[in-house]
Amino acid sequence: MPLDLSGPIAEYFAAEHARDALALARCFVDDGVVHDEGGTFRGPMAIRDWNAAAREKYHHSVTPLSVVDRDGTTVVAVTIAGDFPGSPVTLDHIFRLKGNKIAALEIR
Repeated sequence: MPLDLSGPIAEYFAAEHARDALALARCFVDDGVVHDEGGTFRGPMAIRDWNAAAREKYHHSVTPLSVVDRDGTTVVAVTIAGDFPGSPVTLDHIFRLKGNKIAALEIR
C-alpha cells in the first residue's frame, strides 16, 4: 500500500526517484535547510548541490517505508541503498513544512 505523503514530501521523493537534484531543491522554501552527514545546506542551490554530490558519491536509491506526524514534523523512515559501507540502511527523514514547501529536513 502506498504511503500517504503530503504534497511537498511526495514531490521530494518523486524528485529523488527521478534523480533530479534541481526538482528536489525546488521542494524547499528559499531559506530551506538540510542537515545531513554533519553538514548544513541552506537555500535551493546548496540543497541541489548537496543532493547531486551525494548521488555522485553513493549512487543511492531511496525507498520510503513508513510515515508518522510527530511534534510538528513529518518523519519518514527510508531505506537507502548504494555504494557505501553497511548498505542498505534505514534512516529517518524528518521534515518541517512551511506552507506548501519544505522548510527543513534532517536526515539521521
